[in-house]
Amino acid sequence: DEMRQAPDGSLTFANFVEFDTLFGHRRDAEGYARALEWFDAQIGPILAQSRPDDLVIFTADHGNDPTWRGTDHTREQVPVLVHGQNLAQTQVSDRMIAFQDVAVTVAAHLGVVAQGQGRNFL
Repeated sequence: DEMRQAPDGSLTFANFVEFDTLFGHRRDAEGYARALEWFDAQIGPILAQSRPDDLVIFTADHGNDPTWRGTDHTREQVPVLVHGQNLAQTQVSDRMIAFQDVAVTVAAHLGVVAQGQGRNFL
């Protein structure tokens, strides 16, 4: 709803903290799997309502493998999923994308001067 109602040129940000707090840190692999299945089912409808100039990015700030011992963050790499109706698949870089690269890419898309050392991956 927020994405659909957002004015042109705005940023909509959603934090799916439950993956981390309810399942990752608690090492609940079954709950984590159910949450991922729910999320996977929601991606299609979300992308279907995106507008031609929208840029949708799904990523995480860290890994949190629910099968790992302890309750700390884990160090596996996280995916960066990018969707835009006006983006060709070949536009997205095939190199490792850092978290700061996501920030610079969002800034470039919004026409905001980016600060920091990230690189626009589009």
